[in-house]
Amino acid sequence: MIDKTAIIDPKAKISNNVKIGPYSVIGPNVEIGEGTIVQSHVNITGDTKIGLNNKIYPFASIGNDPQDLKFKGEETKLEIGDNNKIREYVTINPGTEGGGGLTKVGNNCLFMVSAHIAHDCLVGDNVILANNVPLGGHAHVDDNAIIGGNSAVQQFTRVGKFAMIGGMCGVVRDVIPYGIAHGNRSVLQGLNLIGLRRKEIPNKEIIKLSDAYKEIFKNENLTENLINLPSELKKNKLVMEVVNFIEKDKKRPICTPFSK
Repeated sequence: MIDKTAIIDPKAKISNNVKIGPYSVIGPNVEIGEGTIVQSHVNITGDTKIGLNNKIYPFASIGNDPQDLKFKGEETKLEIGDNNKIREYVTINPGTEGGGGLTKVGNNCLFMVSAHIAHDCLVGDNVILANNVPLGGHAHVDDNAIIGGNSAVQQFTRVGKFAMIGGMCGVVRDVIPYGIAHGNRSVLQGLNLIGLRRKEIPNKEIIKLSDAYKEIFKNENLTENLINLPSELKKNKLVMEVVNFIEKDKKRPICTPFSK
């Protein structure tokens, strides 16, 4: 059902069973998949593709121009997957030419009130951004990560899968997969053991990951600690996910227990 007060460009592609509420505005290059609910006063514009069964709450702004002074109106994209909940006042911007031209959101995410996803961000599946969480441009947030309320993720920062970040935290260094970080400036506090158990990871695997964590972060020399990591631990999939994350971009600072 489409409310009679909604303004929908004739060129927009609106699938079957889409509901659009009062006074929402849908632009010409927008595609909305089946079963998606767009409540009242939502603005969706730009080259934006939204998948199946999403629910978008009032006053969300999706696909408007990136907040980047270098943006000159070039054609860039925003892709949002399936089954996401996008709450009130959430803003999601498309990519920029300098960042690859694409902002992408996965499936089954929850973005709470006033969260912001900036240009060129890549957000995985099952990600939760609590109230007032902004992701700076080019940030990457991997599957099942949770970021607590009022925490801000600096541009280009990576947050690994199943990482958990506490509230009121400035995230200026990359947070490893399965890590927990909190503090005024993010400090690594340990492993997200609850998340690992919810994923039904066997205890023996968690123990190996814990052993590797102690070796990797026993002091501030991560490079040497990774080189000296026992070969037996390197056979563990979870351990190698952490190792590969750290080694993938050596120019990026890593959040550690010694971060200040």
